[in-house]
Amino acid sequence: MRIYFLGIAGTAMGNGSLLLRDSGNEIYGSDKAVYPPMSDKLAEAGIEVLEGYDASRLRALNPDLVIVGNAYSRGNEEIEFLLDSRKIPFASLPEAMDRFVLSKRRNLVITGTHGKTTTTALAAYLLEKSGAHPGYLIGGIPIDPESGWNAGSSDGPFVIEGDEYDSAFFDKRSKFIHYSPRVAVVNNLEFDHADIFRDLEDVKRSFRHFCRIVPKNGYLLINGDDENAMSLLPAPWTRVLKVGEGEHCDLRIEQYKTTLTGSRFDLSWKGKPWRTVDWMMAGKFNARNAAMACLGAALIADPEGDPISFKAEGIKSFRGVSRRQQMRLESEQLVVIEDFAHHPTAIGEILESIRARFPGRKLIAAFEPRSNTSRLESMRGRLGEALSVADAVVIGAAKQANSEGVALLDTEELASDMRSSGVEAHAAQSNEDALQVLRERCQSHSGEQLVIFLTNGSFGGIIDRFVDER
Repeated sequence: MRIYFLGIAGTAMGNGSLLLRDSGNEIYGSDKAVYPPMSDKLAEAGIEVLEGYDASRLRALNPDLVIVGNAYSRGNEEIEFLLDSRKIPFASLPEAMDRFVLSKRRNLVITGTHGKTTTTALAAYLLEKSGAHPGYLIGGIPIDPESGWNAGSSDGPFVIEGDEYDSAFFDKRSKFIHYSPRVAVVNNLEFDHADIFRDLEDVKRSFRHFCRIVPKNGYLLINGDDENAMSLLPAPWTRVLKVGEGEHCDLRIEQYKTTLTGSRFDLSWKGKPWRTVDWMMAGKFNARNAAMACLGAALIADPEGDPISFKAEGIKSFRGVSRRQQMRLESEQLVVIEDFAHHPTAIGEILESIRARFPGRKLIAAFEPRSNTSRLESMRGRLGEALSVADAVVIGAAKQANSEGVALLDTEELASDMRSSGVEAHAAQSNEDALQVLRERCQSHSGEQLVIFLTNGSFGGIIDRFVDER
């Protein structure tokens, strides 16, 4: 089949195109701008990427199917051609994944507000190490496994990151509704994606719909320490297992300790010791990711077996995902880390874990309020509380709102709030301003320092420039 991806350069779309190519389809697509690393991966695979959008070009190509990325909407000339002509079928990426891959596999679907990419990558990596020959589709760029996609063997399990964001402009259901879970993970649940969800109850509604499609011979893994996730229960139509620190949890995280190289903790299954994890990932949130990945991988590999028999080999060597606690520079005087964190809860957790791992260093957080949630004025109080874990904070300029009536984060007020609580804070007027403040801060202060960049974007390229200057 000849499949055309409208918006092929996005991480999920790019990985999806590579997966469907590996399944025997002819793949090509269009995008406005294509950058490394995805541009390199597509070129290496021999996938042609067409610059910009052109209805006449699409008409001449006449593919069998167009997959429309969820960043695209009415007004795009290729979309208008598809709607006007009705000559070429089109679908969302989640719908296409279910049609071509997931409907034929037993699927482990990882959901939650935070940690989806890391948990998905780890579960896929553990299954690879166990010899299960899994397929997988990861919504980021993992370090382990070596790529963000793999078709795996046709009779092997499939691991997929289940995003609650909408599927396409013509399908406003959450992506994970298409993913046919056999084992479903709800790692945590908070209000996010303010552009498509009204409030927390609206988010819960979509997660409840997801839980409803877990079959009776499957499993629903719930974070037993998360009140919002637990509110999705009961789910009497399937088998429910709780994961967390609480005594009521089936899989418990015990004896957590941050170490100089990461963290260490024990996992126990229904009162029986399973394994001790000593790895390079820090933070209790990553311990929860690991616990969910281990149990999810064990159950999808052998649904009726004893999870303890799954050895979870490779967890010690797991190096994580690009831009998640990614070490960019490490010297005696300065450590630079990049992290994708953008939601207040994730920001607070990553800063606390970094402070525990590097207790002697001054912690400087550079935060770019770029996501549709973090750039809202209504999040100012929670952002200030989370960022105040750091000793000093540089706040980038808030990304402009996409629609009228959206109250944009007042970064000056956010900085003022933090200064009043004793935190050195600066609201930058531009990315260049933020870079200059960081330069001056690191040059004028003696002692060991740690700068962590927190963004789901690129911070205008200043991260690479800051590291290259050191």
